[in-house]
Amino acid sequence: MTPRRHLLALLAVSSVALSRPGRAQQEPTKAQPPLPTEKLVIVTRDGTRHEFNVELALTPEQQETGLMFREHVAPDGGMLFDWGTERRSEMWMKNTIAPLDMLFIGADGTIRRVVENTVPQSLAVIDGGDARATLELAAGTADRLDIRVGDKVLAKQFGNLS
Repeated sequence: MTPRRHLLALLAVSSVALSRPGRAQQEPTKAQPPLPTEKLVIVTRDGTRHEFNVELALTPEQQETGLMFREHVAPDGGMLFDWGTERRSEMWMKNTIAPLDMLFIGADGTIRRVVENTVPQSLAVIDGGDARATLELAAGTADRLDIRVGDKVLAKQFGNLS
């Protein structure tokens, strides 16, 4: 992303955040309460199924806070950020204490990008490209379970898990 595009994106996000009625203009200072959870399955290339019980970050407020200030993520847990439609998915680790693996997922549930072992509290932008959703898992999960680009995520959001 060019510096100009990055600045324009930052200004757009800032103006939306500031214009939201009733919204406090403070950033989160503590972990959000646990969010509703759903079952999610990742099917690797060899057909192995890995089940997770992930929290659903659906509202802009939930998505802005995400896993900030959480000390750990369960080996079979995580958080799914459903953007509702495919769009550019850019994340960061601000105020996120636990290292994470991030999976960027297309509308059909196919993993398009895997970013492993993100750096806690980093402000660097993690660019996932166009994605319908982003799944954050405990760091090391992708390596441990051999999760790679092209593997399939089964979840209600992708219409492939009932």
